[in-house]
Amino acid sequence: MESGGETRRVVVGGGIAGSLLAKSLQFNAAVTLIDPKEYLEITWANLRNMVEPSFAERSVINHTDYLTNGRIVTSAVTNITDTHVWTADGHRIAYDYLVIATGHRDVVPNTKTDRLNQYKAENQKIQSANSILIVGGGPTGVELAGEIVTDFPDKKVTLVHKGPRLLEFIGTKASNKTLRWLKSRKVEVKLEQAVDLNSSTLDGSHVYKTSSGESIKSDCHFLCAGKPLASAWLNDTILKTHLDGNGRLMVDEHLRVNGRANIFAIGDITDIPELKQGFLAQKQAIVVAKNLKVLMSGGVQESKLSKYEPGSAIALVSLGRKDAIAQFPFATISGCLPGLLKSRDLFVGKTKKNMGLQA
Repeated sequence: MESGGETRRVVVGGGIAGSLLAKSLQFNAAVTLIDPKEYLEITWANLRNMVEPSFAERSVINHTDYLTNGRIVTSAVTNITDTHVWTADGHRIAYDYLVIATGHRDVVPNTKTDRLNQYKAENQKIQSANSILIVGGGPTGVELAGEIVTDFPDKKVTLVHKGPRLLEFIGTKASNKTLRWLKSRKVEVKLEQAVDLNSSTLDGSHVYKTSSGESIKSDCHFLCAGKPLASAWLNDTILKTHLDGNGRLMVDEHLRVNGRANIFAIGDITDIPELKQGFLAQKQAIVVAKNLKVLMSGGVQESKLSKYEPGSAIALVSLGRKDAIAQFPFATISGCLPGLLKSRDLFVGKTKKNMGLQA
């Protein structure tokens, strides 16, 4: 099905990067946003949503709320040619400029209503449990543990991580401070162990076995492992030779896919050597928006294009509502000061303002 006769600037992926780019271009060009779901999700608020489902009303945003002058196609993309994008529901959309922003693959409902109901179900799961097992000691597992023990301090929380320390993507000082914070809230942390999630039952609870032979009794569990990149579909497109060994799109300093003058990539799917974080994805979206506006003006030299500078090693990990761990290039800080930066609102208000919405 041909989607109109107009050639459009097409953004594939409605996450943090893709949505901001589409919003930034909507009054400068004919824009089509293609996304399998009907909403943008501020993903760093997901764990707060599980313990406080009403928070999701602010952090889950329909694409139609901010993209008021663009076209939205709710479908997955199945193929890309030199001139068109094909979707799973049969749309064939012409493009002159294309941006890939599909990030990581996550299985979530298509509608905002269903997503909010999912958070309510997760909250009920937490509330009804006396003991909770969290598998994975990266930022997701750590932040979930922090949210649960802050809102439900009487629940027994066990966190199991296969690595030698928590938050291995940042420095040891931050890892150690995080471990001390969790232990001070009576979280039992088991490092260098894996968990077999095929549990048995005992007195109505699940019993999980670790790789060291320990048994963990828990009413429920949450798997907080890293999500795979949403790039496998590109292996059947013209971009298959532009993926590196990790499945990321190789881009130049202007965030164009190497060797492709009119195809860009932003967000977690790029091969830029930096931590994959939301605020950096937003910076990339802004750079590409500038470059597309320049290119659309016509007859522009390469020197006029903006360059993206990879971000420095800054990380903020929330620990409940008031505390956080912050790693900067010059220092690592823990407690309520970094908590003021992130933990209270999780940057949801700021992100919504960037999207032209009320905080």
